Amino acid sequence: MTARILVVDDVEANVRLLEAKLTLEYYDVLTCHDGAKALTLAAAEQPDIILLDVMMPGMDGFETCRRLKADPLTNHIPVVLVTALDGREDRIKGLEAGADDFVTKPLD
Repeated sequence: MTARILVVDDVEANVRLLEAKLTLEYYDVLTCHDGAKALTLAAAEQPDIILLDVMMPGMDGFETCRRLKADPLTNHIPVVLVTALDGREDRIKGLEAGADDFVTKPLD
């Protein structure tokens, strides 16, 4: 059985890039473009991990992460924040929101 990964990013090119790279490695990839849809998909599909962009319009990645970690249906799912932000304060804010790890854009 392959791992299921939820990719959340408001930039279509970023979503397609991650989806292509992960699919080549035989992961089952789910995608969406906003925090609200991510909450719904995570609860319904129970992915093994969530790659979550921080800077999105509406509900940003920090708030999405907080809500995922507050929900008993999704609080066990690891969340990796994918961000162009690399400041110490941003990492602390992410950890306080419940993030399990960080990946800095651009992805290598």
